Amino acid sequence: MLQQKPLLVTFVMLIDRIPMPAPPKTRGRGRPKVYPDRLIVKALIIMVIRRLYTAYSLLAFLEQETTLTQQLRTLLSDEQGRFPCRRTWERRLEALPDDLPGMIGTLGRYLVYLIQPWAKQGRAAALDSTALRANGGVWHKKHREKGIVPHTSIDTDAHWSKSGHHGWWYGWKLHLACSVATVWIPLAAKLTAANVHDSIPAPALIRQLPCEVRYVLGDNHYNVPELHEQCEFHNRLLVASGRAPYPRTDPGAQVRKIFHKLRHQAIDPFNGLFKNVFEWRGQVPVKGLKRTQLIVLGAVLLYQLVLLHQFEHGKPLGQGIKPLLRAA
Repeated sequence: MLQQKPLLVTFVMLIDRIPMPAPPKTRGRGRPKVYPDRLIVKALIIMVIRRLYTAYSLLAFLEQETTLTQQLRTLLSDEQGRFPCRRTWERRLEALPDDLPGMIGTLGRYLVYLIQPWAKQGRAAALDSTALRANGGVWHKKHREKGIVPHTSIDTDAHWSKSGHHGWWYGWKLHLACSVATVWIPLAAKLTAANVHDSIPAPALIRQLPCEVRYVLGDNHYNVPELHEQCEFHNRLLVASGRAPYPRTDPGAQVRKIFHKLRHQAIDPFNGLFKNVFEWRGQVPVKGLKRTQLIVLGAVLLYQLVLLHQFEHGKPLGQGIKPLLRAA
């Protein structure tokens, strides 16, 4: 049966039905919000799907006189029919990255409630970071130390890091937690510069995990006392590899080997799938920490929305996501 309304409209309308984090008890300083957060998130979903990376390009797209854009403009208007001006879009999109990790965690827990990924297996989540190369050139150490930016294409918010798989790279780290199950559900996410150690954003990821999680799986970067204490406080077990030489013969080595195999079968393929879906194996499409957080974390939220769409329509979960988004 043919889709009754455009896929893009379908994904945008899903935002009205997903749970959102509870608002703060006290309002912060500054101008009060006129337009709800859901309305701004709807615009972000359009931007990620249609690869519109600025408020200007979003508005230029919406100004086109088509049936699709007319429907989208209606969805991006408030209850009084008001449509935000360009400056409002710029200001609200700039502030949105701070709220996206909470939205991703909330939707991740909702997907776990619906899909029940651990109904027939252990309740584990995997932690890892994946490399994202910065847009433009690289800022070499000799120039950074002198404060010299030799080319305008360089993103000065990014940084250097090194891994055994990627070698040296200049850019960002996407820190992720996903379910270890037949369905890979993103449960939490944060984006930092590449030089941030994996253990630093890990507490925020663990706080977003569903209460059903009993095992948290990570590599040696997560084997720090603070994370073990945090997991124990929430009645969880952190299974993280150490730095002891091989072969490891200590008690529990064979059990850890099984857990690490499960972790690699979940988080590593998911990282590759995620970057392939959004075609970020080269460079991210934007510059600056806030803009990169906006687009990359927005893509994680969109991935979760696709899983929700597939679940509600009885489709195989996690399959055919790239062509589905292309069709939108």
